[in-house]
Amino acid sequence: MAQSHARAAIVGVYNTPQARRLEGYTPSTLAAEAVRGALDDAGLTLSDIDGVSAASAGSSVVYDYSLGPAWLGGQFGLGMLPEAIAAIEHGLATVVLIVAAEVGVYRDHASTAPWTRPENEFVAPWGLFTAAEFALVAQRHMATYGTTREQLSIVASTIRNNGSVNPQAVYYDRGPFKPDDIVASRPIAEPFHLLDCSMTSEGGCALVVAADDIARSAKHRPVYVLGAGGDYFGPAYRYPPSFDLAGRRGDVVNGRVGARAAENAFRSAGISRDDVDVLELYDPFSFEVIRQLEAFGFCPPGEGGPFVEEGNIAPTGRYPLNTDGGLMSYSHAGANPQMLQRAIRGAQQIRGDASSLQIPGARVALCSGGGAGALFNTIVILGDDRP
Repeated sequence: MAQSHARAAIVGVYNTPQARRLEGYTPSTLAAEAVRGALDDAGLTLSDIDGVSAASAGSSVVYDYSLGPAWLGGQFGLGMLPEAIAAIEHGLATVVLIVAAEVGVYRDHASTAPWTRPENEFVAPWGLFTAAEFALVAQRHMATYGTTREQLSIVASTIRNNGSVNPQAVYYDRGPFKPDDIVASRPIAEPFHLLDCSMTSEGGCALVVAADDIARSAKHRPVYVLGAGGDYFGPAYRYPPSFDLAGRRGDVVNGRVGARAAENAFRSAGISRDDVDVLELYDPFSFEVIRQLEAFGFCPPGEGGPFVEEGNIAPTGRYPLNTDGGLMSYSHAGANPQMLQRAIRGAQQIRGDASSLQIPGARVALCSGGGAGALFNTIVILGDDRP
């Protein structure tokens, strides 16, 4: 008889200090701090690790920490988490370290972040940077469904106010903000103003994922990946996004990217949207939250604006959103950390040890990553029950 696969869970999480500019660190020393913190949180040591996921730096981490022979992940951002879970459940590893750190790469805060300034013939001549990419999709939605400037401001002020009360956030104590404050900030790319946009910062983070027999004896309650999904329409920052861009099947357009991923994730988890207690969503711009709420099935197409206006994403609402302040207020430290931190915050909410705005009784968190004017979305659903 074939043996059933092992189960795996998140057993350790850690965020390093986050700041607009972190002095005295290199990417290696910052990553090392994240690794030490996550292992301590899990009650494990480096000798327990037999798998590593660190995007392009993964093989260096294996070498620098003398972890070989080890399984090596190849995914990016939030996708690193379900990949690590799958590696353990298929016997490729027993304890996987996931780590990301960004420092010293981007210091020109007066300009657009470097990863959004590609030298590409279809983008560069037209000045198409990230804010403009997401703005194109937002404008189409506003014209089609009547989504309002006020609704975008509610999203931005909610997230920023959550960060303002989080002592670990880069923009701690920078609020409170009213919706009018968002539109009063300087315009960036219609309809976005400065406070509709995420910041740029520096920081690191790490997670430890372990087989269930190890997880059950860890220091904290295990957090399981109940379901996951990913949707892609194209590569990051190379082509202008279009709301109506469709693949060969034509059933889902770019403006609803993530819809298929969400259906797969909820089907795998065996739960419904009603079971979700907290949302930790990719929030590069205010409208992207509204778009994801619709794509992920929390409200019908075109109703994301009213859904937000009704208070659903407030800390006391039905689906509290980005309780640490998200990319707008907590941290936006490069490509990998920003997405992994959504999962870290989701895990903290489920464990009941979120540093601020702990949602009472939170048992299920939906976390997302994405980018490139919404050309891709990644989703994980976390829960406290063994799947």
